[in-house]
Amino acid sequence: MECPNCKADLPGGSKYCGNCGTALRRACPSCGHAMPAGNRFCSECGTSLVAGVLAPSPPADRPALSALTGIAAQRRHLTIMFCDMVGSSALSTCLDPEEQRDVVSTFQACCTSEVKRFGGMVAQYLGDGVLAYFGYPIAHEDDAERAMHAGLAILEGIGKSNPAPDVTLEARIGIASGVVVVGDLVREGLTQENAAIGETTNLAARLQSLAEPNTIVISSETHQLVGALFEYRDLGKRALKGFAQPVHVRQVLRPGNLVSRFEARRQTPSPLLGRDEDLNLLLRRWQQAKTGEGRVVLITGEPGIGKSRLTLALQERLAAEPHTRLVYQGSPYHQDSALYPVISQLVRAAGIEHEDSQNQKLAKLETVLALTVEDLKAAVPLFAPLLSIPLGSQYVPLDLTPLRRKERTFNALLDQLKLLATRQPVLMVLEDAHWFDPTTLEIFSRSSRSRLSALLAYQCCSLLQHAQNLLHVGQATPASRR
Repeated sequence: MECPNCKADLPGGSKYCGNCGTALRRACPSCGHAMPAGNRFCSECGTSLVAGVLAPSPPADRPALSALTGIAAQRRHLTIMFCDMVGSSALSTCLDPEEQRDVVSTFQACCTSEVKRFGGMVAQYLGDGVLAYFGYPIAHEDDAERAMHAGLAILEGIGKSNPAPDVTLEARIGIASGVVVVGDLVREGLTQENAAIGETTNLAARLQSLAEPNTIVISSETHQLVGALFEYRDLGKRALKGFAQPVHVRQVLRPGNLVSRFEARRQTPSPLLGRDEDLNLLLRRWQQAKTGEGRVVLITGEPGIGKSRLTLALQERLAAEPHTRLVYQGSPYHQDSALYPVISQLVRAAGIEHEDSQNQKLAKLETVLALTVEDLKAAVPLFAPLLSIPLGSQYVPLDLTPLRRKERTFNALLDQLKLLATRQPVLMVLEDAHWFDPTTLEIFSRSSRSRLSALLAYQCCSLLQHAQNLLHVGQATPASRR
């Protein structure tokens, strides 16, 4: 080995240079990370560097890095993202190398932060670009959706950054999904430990080169995995280098204003088999709710057993009956956003589109509120701020404390529900309620205690804590907990 200071040749395993006394860096025996000689534990994976000293165990929810890297190559289904900075070559001609380094570091830091926030892993830094995996080493059922949310967040984040005077960051992002072989393939150096080999990696790279600045382009398989969860621009079939057949690609515009994540992912619902008893129970609760005695039903179970399909079957059976259907969809990405399910439902009911001007959004909000409130002048100043819509000159902003504003908003929402229930029965479907924020759960707790012609169907996974919270919120009776 060689001393980094005086370049003297030293015996292997030396901790200090025998010529100049410089402390030498050494590699972790587990992950290969280089560290100063004085470290007792690896700063990357926590492995002990001192004989006889045990390393602390990693947190229960995070496997040790040594368990995630250096494992045998695996055949996995991944969603792969290539993210490349636009105009880096031009920047090199007008910026000092140190300034350019700061710009690239800012870009890569933004990409890394968003990838990790949505459960992905940065596999490699390729020049000024980033290669990220979703589905390795830890897989999720919605890895494709996570990758697209991360891509949109990256575009938003770099747009707000200001890494240098007169420098605006832009990115091209390509996302593809498919089967690859990933893991420690050649066991030579850290850059090869997480290499993914397969058509999917090459496709993601080609899609990135096809994308326009500040856009995301995805493959057809990725689109099949996410369905209508996002809005797209169809770019048709494109000939890509290295691919014998043209590839159908789409540009991701924004998250879709979906009614149900279940319906968005499935074009044709599967048949409902063996659930006659469960469906009949829901229909009996509906008949009881129609008499003015509100009912609450909690549908809970492991993911994938058909909870959403059962509530969809109920909605199909009631389609011919006069009633008002309100669907509130929870989101794993907005669990900390107060009243997110309520706001999303109001946006859908008003028909507000992303392209609408502020005046158009306000007009649509006034139209939908006029159907469900008695005092429009009092309701609009409460609801418009929830949707981030300016009030304009025709309304006076409310000067209320946060607590008082919350109470007024809750009362307005409950008054809406009461008015709807006086006209015809109301079916309220709470999809993925385990992702609801506490404020939303509080408002439904109040509505469940009202004597209304309404049926509240809570649908959630079987996490014990969530189920107990929802049973408490909804005050469900034992007969309605199936």
